[in-house]
Amino acid sequence: MMMRILLLAVILMGVVALAFPDVLGVDIRLPDRAEIDRWIEAAGLAGPIVIVALMTIAIVASPLPSAPIALAAGAAYGHTFGTLFVVLGAELGALAAFGLARGLGRPFVERHLGQKINAGLLGSQNTLTFLVFGSRLLPFLSFDMISYAAGLSKLHLWRFALATMAGIIPASFLLAHMGNQAMNGDARTATWTALALGGFTGLSVLFAATRKTGTQGEES
Repeated sequence: MMMRILLLAVILMGVVALAFPDVLGVDIRLPDRAEIDRWIEAAGLAGPIVIVALMTIAIVASPLPSAPIALAAGAAYGHTFGTLFVVLGAELGALAAFGLARGLGRPFVERHLGQKINAGLLGSQNTLTFLVFGSRLLPFLSFDMISYAAGLSKLHLWRFALATMAGIIPASFLLAHMGNQAMNGDARTATWTALALGGFTGLSVLFAATRKTGTQGEES
């Protein structure tokens, strides 16, 4: 939890530095549209592959943040293709995490918990599907941990894939849109959107941390 809070603070400082460079005494220059176009032309087909691969790795490897990758995808490839590449990479990463948990973790859980793991709502395919879908709409919930947890459950792979796909499209489009807006001269709008999203996420993370600390205090 502390690592997530520190990472969030670094990201917010970066956004503030872009929006108000005088506040932190830094001068960060974003590349212009012409530079981005030259990079895209030089990258060729490797560009989308790199975006998808980085998104996949970011989902499987928790410390690597995926939001900057999504912003870069939108800046480079626009709303439609940026969203497409982000969704594809996130979906592949989620399926990889799900597969690892299902193949390596599920047998261990079944040996030690037996049918208890399927008790109550955890045994309902519809409930599990809804939980996965809902979690994808909440940016403060760990994307990779949800994928690993789903792999440990009895949720069918196709349900997990569909719920994940449907849930990640809104956030993916929002981030790609922000990146595209920043590269097309509306950086201030994109920045305020990023600040709002970051503030919402930050408050949620701090609330979760405070609640966890309070619960631990009561138990002790």
